[in-house]
Amino acid sequence: MKSQSKHLALLYQNPAQNDLPGQQKLDKIVDANRSISQQVCNSCKSMSVIFDEPKGETVCTDCGIVISEKQMTLEKGIESKDTTGMPSSLVYPDKGLTTTITNQNTDAYGTSLSQDQISNVNKIRYYNRLSDSKTHIRNLQNAFAVMAAIKDKLTLTDSVIERAAYYYRKTLNSRLIKGRSIKEMVVASVYAACKEMDIPRRLDEISEAANADKIFAGRCFRIISIELGLASSNIDAARYMSKVAENANVSQKAYRTALDLLDVVKKNPISYGKDPKALATAALYGACLVEGEDKVSQVKLAKAGGISVVTLRKRVLDISQLFSEIHKSKLKR
Repeated sequence: MKSQSKHLALLYQNPAQNDLPGQQKLDKIVDANRSISQQVCNSCKSMSVIFDEPKGETVCTDCGIVISEKQMTLEKGIESKDTTGMPSSLVYPDKGLTTTITNQNTDAYGTSLSQDQISNVNKIRYYNRLSDSKTHIRNLQNAFAVMAAIKDKLTLTDSVIERAAYYYRKTLNSRLIKGRSIKEMVVASVYAACKEMDIPRRLDEISEAANADKIFAGRCFRIISIELGLASSNIDAARYMSKVAENANVSQKAYRTALDLLDVVKKNPISYGKDPKALATAALYGACLVEGEDKVSQVKLAKAGGISVVTLRKRVLDISQLFSEIHKSKLKR
């Protein structure tokens, strides 16, 4: 409550009060603390009201309703004169700095505007509509709508989407988007962000979530990688294993054995140039053979891993060369 009252006191103080002695400033903080503690929720009539500093919102702790939002706060202490509001974000076309101009011809206090003021406000509304109708703004609106759908379907974090928005803005500024589809460029940007942050998401998964062509999305990703100088990095195969094991209902004992097998496989040149997800799926099948779990078939594991049965058999044959427990005669057909 101290930090909350501090920000609220600085929010409502007048510029002439900056020269007050320290004791008088503390008195102002105490008064602001009392004012917010006496605030009543309009929904449940509760007085349990808190201020969420990162989001700039006043929230009721009983019913969860947001009483007020987008309040200005100070980040640099009580002596600082620099104010800041809601944090900006690249996932919005205007970076979160939205200007909303209503159609009502009244001021903030509800007083009607004069004819001269109405004429000036109409000009402001006109220029605001012009700024929103620019080509790159419409492009960003369409792109970030697709990006939001991908985030919801693949449960990606905000940091990944923020990085993907950064890559898309770079491609837009570099004019790489010209003559190419917005969906495929968004898929390429999200895939580049996932690779950079070691998120196990394949290109075909992202393409399916966006209803885009994965072949053209792969071309767009190669163009982005070359033009923006993105470093190529391979995702650790172990990151795929938990998802495949869960989809195939593999036991925890076989899962731990598969992790040990995969550690040995990754250190061997036999894994070079192989699909990480195929290696993880093959290690899981080899662990099932070692642990005697015959109920897990090749078809079931291949479907859970998103690979073909032929690919699974080839990778299991490669792994069986390193482990005597896994022999080719044990493979199911």
